[in-house]
Parts: sequence; C-alpha cells; structure tokens
Amino acid sequence: MSDAIFDYFTQLELPTPTLGVDEVQRLFAEHFGVDVELAPLGSQQDQNFRVFARGSDEALGVLKLSNPAFSEAEIQMQDEAAARVAERQPSLRIPKLVEGPRGAMSAWWQTGEGRIHARVIENITGSTLTGSGYLGPDVVARMGELSARVSVALAEYRHPADARVLQWDLRHAERVIDTLLPREPDEQVRATLAAATAPALAALAPVAEHLPVQAGHFDITDDNILRPDGERLPDAVIDFGDVAASWAVGELATTLSSLLHHDGATPATTLPAVRAFHALRPLTGHEVDALWALVTLRGVVLVLCGREQVRLDASNDYASGALDREFRVFEVASSVPPTVMAAVIRRALGLPVAASDATAGGQGAVPLPPFRAPVALDAGTVSSLNDVGAWMHASVLENAAAAALAAGADVAYLPAWQPILTGAPARTPEEPATVPTGVTAWLAVPTILTGDVTVEGESLVVHGDGEALVLSGEGVAAAVGATAEASATDDETSATRATLPAHTRILIQRRPQGAPPAPAMVAASLAPGWRAVLGDPAAALGLAAAHEPDNDPAATDNAPDPHAILARRERVLAEVQEHYYAAPPQIERGWREYLVDTNGRVYLDMLNNVTSVGHAHPHVVEAAHRQMRLLNTNSRFHYAAITEYAERIAAKLPEHLDTVFFVNSGSEAVDLAIRLAMAATGRRDIVAMREAYHGWTFASDAVSTSIADNPNALETRPDWVHTVDAANAYRGTHRGADAHRYAPEAVAVIDELAASGRPPAGFICEPYFGNAGGVPLPDGYLSQVYEAVRRHGGVVIADEVQVGYGRLGGWFWGHEQQGVVPDIVAVAKSVGSGHPVGAVITTKEIADKYRTGGYFFASTGGSPVSSVIGMAVLDVIENECLQQNAWRVGQHLRRRLEALMDEYPIIGAVHGSGLYMGLELVRDRSTLEPATEETAFICDRLRALGVIMQPTGDYQNVFKIKPPLCVTIESADYFADQVERVLATGW
Repeated sequence: MSDAIFDYFTQLELPTPTLGVDEVQRLFAEHFGVDVELAPLGSQQDQNFRVFARGSDEALGVLKLSNPAFSEAEIQMQDEAAARVAERQPSLRIPKLVEGPRGAMSAWWQTGEGRIHARVIENITGSTLTGSGYLGPDVVARMGELSARVSVALAEYRHPADARVLQWDLRHAERVIDTLLPREPDEQVRATLAAATAPALAALAPVAEHLPVQAGHFDITDDNILRPDGERLPDAVIDFGDVAASWAVGELATTLSSLLHHDGATPATTLPAVRAFHALRPLTGHEVDALWALVTLRGVVLVLCGREQVRLDASNDYASGALDREFRVFEVASSVPPTVMAAVIRRALGLPVAASDATAGGQGAVPLPPFRAPVALDAGTVSSLNDVGAWMHASVLENAAAAALAAGADVAYLPAWQPILTGAPARTPEEPATVPTGVTAWLAVPTILTGDVTVEGESLVVHGDGEALVLSGEGVAAAVGATAEASATDDETSATRATLPAHTRILIQRRPQGAPPAPAMVAASLAPGWRAVLGDPAAALGLAAAHEPDNDPAATDNAPDPHAILARRERVLAEVQEHYYAAPPQIERGWREYLVDTNGRVYLDMLNNVTSVGHAHPHVVEAAHRQMRLLNTNSRFHYAAITEYAERIAAKLPEHLDTVFFVNSGSEAVDLAIRLAMAATGRRDIVAMREAYHGWTFASDAVSTSIADNPNALETRPDWVHTVDAANAYRGTHRGADAHRYAPEAVAVIDELAASGRPPAGFICEPYFGNAGGVPLPDGYLSQVYEAVRRHGGVVIADEVQVGYGRLGGWFWGHEQQGVVPDIVAVAKSVGSGHPVGAVITTKEIADKYRTGGYFFASTGGSPVSSVIGMAVLDVIENECLQQNAWRVGQHLRRRLEALMDEYPIIGAVHGSGLYMGLELVRDRSTLEPATEETAFICDRLRALGVIMQPTGDYQNVFKIKPPLCVTIESADYFADQVERVLATGW
C-alpha cells in the first residue's frame, strides 16, 4: 500500500480482497473491540460485509475492506465527501463512520493478504433499486434529483486525492476503452462496442474542453440509493468509493446509465431524471450535447470492465451477476445516436436546438426532375384513409398511392416526420415506431436519378454539397442491382444512370455530412431529435415540407400539439371535470376495442363500457349518418324511430314493463326513475345501498354514497335518503358465507322506516354491485328486499346503467342474475355506444302517475338520431352475438386473472361476470387493506404498455375491467399478459 493516489492505467488488475470470515471476525474484535457475525455483500473491487454484534439482529454497520490499491488519502476523501453531502443536504440520508467502543471504526489491518484498510460505515436502512425491475417516472425523476443534490453539495469541494484516475471517470473513458477493447476475446463484442464508441467520441470531441470539472460521487446508481422500507421514492445515497474530480455532467450520465437495464427502459424514459437534475443544477448547452455520448461511453466501459473483472476474478459473483444488465445498459444507450438524444434532451429542457442546414432543409442534392402534379397522402390518425379499421392493413396506403397516380399525379408521397397510423401494430408493450424519417414516394413513371449516385448496401445514395439523399425500400432493390452491375462493366460515371421503378414504394431520407444512419421509422418521442439531425428531404425533391414544430409551437406535423391542447383544456374546463392520467395521450380515433393517439400509437381499451359494441362500429356510424342527413329534432315531433326504438327496448323486458321514457344519460335516467317512484307512491323517502354511485343530477347524486366520488357522501345525504349496508361479500361487513345476512338487515331497515310512519317510495340499487368492481349481490338478496319494499307499497328500481345490455354475459339485464323483476329500469351508457342515450322503462300504471306532477319532456331524449343509434346498437349486439362473446371472453379472462392470484398476493379477488369484471388489489389478504396507491401506479404502467385501465371502488383499488363487448380472446390475453408483466417487474 503506497501513499500515491490510484491510477487505473498503472494497475489494470484489481482482484477484490478475499479474506475468510474467521479472519475478519478475529481482526474486527482485535481492532474494534466487538465480537461480530458477518453477512457478505457484493462489490466490484472491495470486500464488503454487513456486520452484527454477536447475538443481535440489528446491523452494526457495513464493513468495507478497501482494495489495497487505494491510498489512505483516497479513503479519507471518500469519508469527507460523504460528510459534506450530509451537511449540505440534511434531508438526504448519508452513511457516516460508525463509532465503536474504541472510537471511530476505521483502521489498517495486517491480514493474510497484506495490509488492508477496514472501516465500518453506518448501515442505512431501506432497499436499493438493484435488479432490473421497472422504475416509474417519479422514481426516475427522484434519481435525477438525488444526483443533482449531491453534485451541488460537492461543487466547491476539493481534496489532494481527487485527481485519482479511476476507470469509471468518464474523462478517461476513451483511454479505458482503448486499453481494454483489445483484451476482449469475443470478436463480435469487440466490433459492437467499437461501433458505438466512435460516434460517441465524435459527439464529445467538440465540447469536451468546455465541460465543467468538479468533485462528485459519480456512482449514484440504482445500487447506491435506498428508499425507506414501505416507501416508493429513494432518499439515501451510499458508497462514496468513486469520489473524484471529473466532468460534472458525468454525475448525471452515470445515474442515467443505471436506469437503462430496467424493464421497459428506453432513452426517452430517462428524461424525467434529466429534467429533475436540470431544475436543481442547470446543465450548460455543452453538457447537454455531451450527456448521451457519456452515457454511451459509460455503457461501453461497464461492459469491458465487467467482463475484464470476471476474467480476472471468476469467483466474484457480484461482477459476473452484473454482466447481462451491463450489456443491456450498453444496448439501450447505443440504440440512439448521441447527437439525436442531445436534440431530444434540448427540447425536453426547453433549450434551443441549434439551427443548421439539416433543420433548414437545404438543397445540396436534387436527384429527380421537378414534379408537376405531386399529391401528398395523409396516413395519420385522423386521416379518412384509416376509417373503418383500414389502418390495420398496410395495403391501404399502397392503394391510395396507386389511386393518386391513376388520377394523374406524377408522384404520390407521404411527407417526412408526420406520424403514420396506417399499418400500425394493434398491441405493443413499447412505443412503436410510427414517424417516418424521410419522404415515402411512389413515382408515376420510371425515373432516372441524376447526380453523383453510389450504392451502399441495398440503398442508393445521391451525393450533394455537404449532404446526401439516401433512397431505400423495395422500389430501390432492383435499381441497386442494375446500378451495381452497370458500375462493374461500364465507366466510372455509369452509376448516375440508376433508374427508379414506377408504382413502387421508395423511402428518401436526407443525410447531412456526419449524420448517423437513420431507421425508416422512429418512435414519436425520439422524432424531434432525429429531425433536428437529419432535416427534411422535401425541399431537395421540390415537395412541400412538414411543419417544423419549433417554427409553429401550436402545432405538430399533422395535428395541434397535445400538450398545448391539454393546457387549453385545463384553462377552460372546470377543474373537477377531470381527465384520465396526469399526462394523457391525445386520443383521436377508436376502432373496435382499440383507441389511437395522435402519434399513431394504438392502445387496448379495457375500460370503455360506454362504447359497448366497439369504437366506430360501421353499422352504428351509418345509422347516425343516414338519419342526420334526414332529420334530427326534439322528441315532440312525430317520427317513426322513437316508436320503433321504444318497442325494441320494451321487448327486452317482461311484458308488463311496457312504457319507455327517453333521456340523455344515466344520471338523468336514475333521476327520472326516482321521481317516478315518488310520483307513483305519493311518498318521498328512498332507500339506497351504501357505497354506490348513481349519477350527478340532484336526485341521482342524493342516492349516491360512494366515498370515492364524494368523501362526505354519507354525512351530506338529504333526509329523504336512507341507506342499507353495501352487500359486498368480499370486503363488506359480512363476508363469504355470512353474506346472507345483508338481505334480512336491509329488510329490517325498510320495516323500521315503515313503522316510523315513513314507508319508502322505493328502493334503488345496481342489481350487480358495480362501484365495487362488479361484485355479485348475495343469492336471494334482491328477492327479499324487493318483497319488503313492495309489502309496504313501494316500488323497486334497477339501475342497469352499467351492468345491463348483455355485459354480464350470462344475462342481458343484471336483475336477471338475481331472478327478480324490478318495477322501474334505468339504463344508459351501453345503449348508445358512446352517443348520449338513456332510457327508463316501467309499467304504464307507474308512468301515468307521473302525470300528477306535470308533464315530462327531454328535448333530445329519443331524438331521431338517438333512436336510430339505439336500434343500431341492439342490431349489433344481437347480430354479432356480443352477449355470448362477453361470456366467452370474460370466462377466459377470468381464468387468466385468477391464475395470477397464486403467484401475486397483491391480487385479493377477481370479481364480476362476463365483461363486467374487477381485479381487486390489496396489501394484505387477511386485513384487505386496499392497495390504493399501487393500483394507480399499476394503471399508469399499463398505459405505458399500451393498455387503458383505471381504478374504481370506494378505495380506488379495483381495476374497472369493462371493455367493448367485441373484445377478442387475443386482446384479453394481451391484457392479462401485461398485468402479469407489471406484477412481475414492478410499477
């Protein structure tokens, strides 16, 4: 052990100390005066143990046996840096040296492996983020925040040993790579790492000398931060073993790299950390431009050093266990060129993206004659080209191009940088590539390329002044072969006679000098970065370019900016009129069980019971379109549709339920049903089940007692509302076999009301307990309660707004499951499949009693358009056997979800029937403590995986599984697969 500070390049081989447990225990007692038990911990280059005083289960601290290569000054610097961060950032938990019976537990030990420094560092409780589980955006942001706070705390710190040269210091990354790359025995690994290193070094070179240098931790990774037990966000930073002076931005680069092996991580998912870091410790423009190059180089160094360490020390399980995740870090880091990510990060931070010929769209190469009649195609989310599910077929785009050419266009083309829906995949757990990086063209006639043309692989490249145009795709393949053959047999300029075929897709990308090769399509989150680097080839082709977002901040390429629209929404709509998700995708198209955002991403909609027969069903659309062209007016006019629709709804119920009122929503339907009960009986008292939601109008809100919708629901009921216990056999007062008690107790409440001189006008509940997530009522419950109400002269109301219309699979109406017939049925949601249609069906006698209170009139309730839509929905349910589909798919999905219960204790129960299901999440299956926070995070993660899901229930801990009735087995499996993935990898 020398006093010289460590220089990695003079001692490449750093085997960890390997002292035996007996020797460590003996030396610990000898030097620190404590008899201890040891639990080994992993380390790349040191030897670590968690230590316990013998007989105690409380950790005394972490014993760190430093690698003998490190000097005393370096060890002192590590301890000082930790103390400084603890002082400057008191809200962070930072480990300190532990005091023992003989003072600070820090000493040199003379061991069987030579002189080794031993010190005991405070054991910080909690758990690290070690492993490759998912990290949510809030956790990612916190990691960036921690990185920044440590960087700020150490900004002015200096120490003579901070000039140490570590292989992890990114200032030395190039030298480390040059040293270790030749030693890597796997030729393919060498080539892969070298290919990623070159562009990273090229991006770093212009800014390296401008990067600020300071002391830093430089190892704030998922392994070295901890969150308190039971908490989500980390608040502790440990292991100051890599403290040194280096580029300050390396602190963030190291943190970002540690995110990349986690489930679902992409370069774009690191942006919350970048924003959080920048908010506390602003990055300079040069640092932003260097950042992803450093992340990439860190990935290369991790792979090389990890593999080198394992070759050197095959018994180091910590090092060998990290190899796969280190390679994953490298793969994700190098998946996007550093210059592209620099532009992405600049936009994310609101920093200017450097203007260049690439963004201006210069004309360095003009390879084709001028087009006289170009036709731009639109394949975006809202394009009519994608109507009626046509987006699921890529051939639609080819057909549109062919039609444009047949109509006289000399070129049909898709602009670059506009998201494309046509041909997009329907179920994707990651953000799909939907944005083309070039112009896609179909030529009317074979066309000769002009200029300096060469062949690169299967592409043709037209070279110009400082840039090139790259032509690829199926339409280029034949031209490439012909050009290459001519070049081999003709003169040097023969390559310029390359001919592009007609009526065949050709991708034309712009490639400024030094720009990286670009994929044909990229994800929308990365498209701004790629665009900044590549620019738009449209100008070089004489075509109109797509809008540049920087120049038009209110719009993206083919639709208004979703963020701007959301901000406008939040300014103009009442705050209580909420939207799903904190950062929602802008949904502008639906088809069957799918929803599509403006970036062309397709989500599986497992939530939407409003659109019962599927989004944009052609039969429903055509019915509405036809009737709108004929007539739409208020329901007092005489027209056939309202009569025909009323007859069809009534025909779905027992014969005596023969009279129909039309309204516009479920709230209105429930409100009217309550008024009918009051009018029919001449009374005002209503009995309702607790924990239910019935609507937002005065009367429907009065009988709603869900605390999720109104935390003060029970305390604020009007005096005419009386409640009975929620008949929830899973989480209610009586559970399991005891659930039979609910009905007699409800009957007792009704009898007591009557005895007090206030017999109820009616009783209302959902015949299948919807608010709890689709919990069936106990067998016989409604028959007993209905009998009691009727015995006292009241009427009974079935709120079928959510559970009716075949959703339960085995029954068309929810009350059929209980074997009862209500006096009044309120229904909405499903009946219009997204159109505002509601109905109340009752007996003629009850309906006539409403006359005593005046007349009923709903201007658009049962309007011509609403009526034909309602009939079209019934047509689809019947003709496409959607009730049967609900049963078949629902049973399959139930089996899939129930199978997960054996492995994941957070699943408390699978409720429901058919396609009205609830997955209830609990923290403890015995206490049924609701997993409210977890459910919200899981729903957010499912959205990232392409599934729309939201919580329900009084505790917001139940998945509201109510997809369109047309959902397929394949989609149900995808949903179950993604739920399993989230439960397995975290949220």
